[in-house]
Amino acid sequence: MYKVLYYIGQQLRNPSINKWLKFLKESDGWSREDLEAHQWNEFKKICDLAYQYSPFYKEFWDKSHFHPDMLKCLDDVQKIPILEKAQLLTNVASIHTNRFFKQTYTATTSGSTGDSLQFKRDESADSFNRAAIQRGYSWYQVHPWEFSGYFWGFDFKVWEQFKTRLLDRLQNRYRIFSYNEHSFKKFVKKIEKARYLSGYSSMLYDTAKLINSQQLEKPKQLKLVVGTSEKIFEAYQEEALKAYGSKIISEYGATEAGIIAFECPEGHMHITMEGVLVEEVNKEILVSNLVMQSFPLIRYRLGDYVKLAPKEFSCSCGRNHRIIEEVTGRVGALIQGKGQQYPSLYCYYIFKNLAAKSKLILNYQAIQEEKGKLKLLIEQALTEDEKLLLLKACENYFKKDLEIEIIDSYQAASRNQKVNSFISRIKNET
Repeated sequence: MYKVLYYIGQQLRNPSINKWLKFLKESDGWSREDLEAHQWNEFKKICDLAYQYSPFYKEFWDKSHFHPDMLKCLDDVQKIPILEKAQLLTNVASIHTNRFFKQTYTATTSGSTGDSLQFKRDESADSFNRAAIQRGYSWYQVHPWEFSGYFWGFDFKVWEQFKTRLLDRLQNRYRIFSYNEHSFKKFVKKIEKARYLSGYSSMLYDTAKLINSQQLEKPKQLKLVVGTSEKIFEAYQEEALKAYGSKIISEYGATEAGIIAFECPEGHMHITMEGVLVEEVNKEILVSNLVMQSFPLIRYRLGDYVKLAPKEFSCSCGRNHRIIEEVTGRVGALIQGKGQQYPSLYCYYIFKNLAAKSKLILNYQAIQEEKGKLKLLIEQALTEDEKLLLLKACENYFKKDLEIEIIDSYQAASRNQKVNSFISRIKNET
């Protein structure tokens, strides 16, 4: 029944999804040369379209003395000026192309790292995005109509909750609406026969901890556990494996950029080269969406630090798409020392080095409320020696310029939004 309902709903909302899914399953086995040739063709097309139909790109590129005719190969992408987030937010209306689309959908970003963005995504781009997710699921023999558990942030009124529950029921999906222990226990009971789980990685982790600590009935039919929108800490995986029989795999993307990469069963994040062009510039990711014609996104600085695997790296799964070795964190606000400023990425390296060199694997959140001081909220209980080890690791990066307060055995309060590894509450940063 749910398979039939899924196909009916799919045809109504995403009539082009079958075309995209067929294409993506074919291109899944393409050579790197074929993938790059496709990228070049689609990149040239989207640049021509943006220049012709988007008032913003016409003006922006003319002022920057760039014209799409200057593109002769993919390496010429560097000739195009970078699109900053502030520009995107300021020029939403004029970035939209003045073409007619039979179907568009309003897409809204969470706004968790700044101002929220709302734009129109054309049906074909929306269908491509959904097809890319389905292809990733197919690597684990999962079908989208199978029963699933879903974690996602919300701020719903009663009527909106009712509508969401109805839609979830039609999609054979159970969503958690309140992140307290009672709701978690009810959720665990509901997902005993789920084939896959998806949503915020921190909530998947919290549920795994509850299952393990209270020896609750574990889901026995899970094929896939997908973490989205948040960093997946290494410490999450032990609890996940114990509770779900599976690690949390990564689905990396952004509302405005689409699905950027999906983790294969061998543990590598393969870039969706058919739909995005990814660059690593000064450790930051630049994304060009190759399929979205209603709201072109070209050389957009997404705001994440990433590390691409070497071009010659070959995954044992057999796929030839380029690989994101790691998403190291949000660029975000700077950490304010007493005399200097530091990239928030330093926190990532501090805890990565502790795990690699001292086998101390910690879940953390760094919060700055006052210049020259930084709070480290650590979930695990630490010994005095471990606290000294952490302080020493911080000193290697910040010297004596930052006072570090460690709060261990920290349990986050119930939440309904994603968790950022670094939060600055200092106003009017420079």
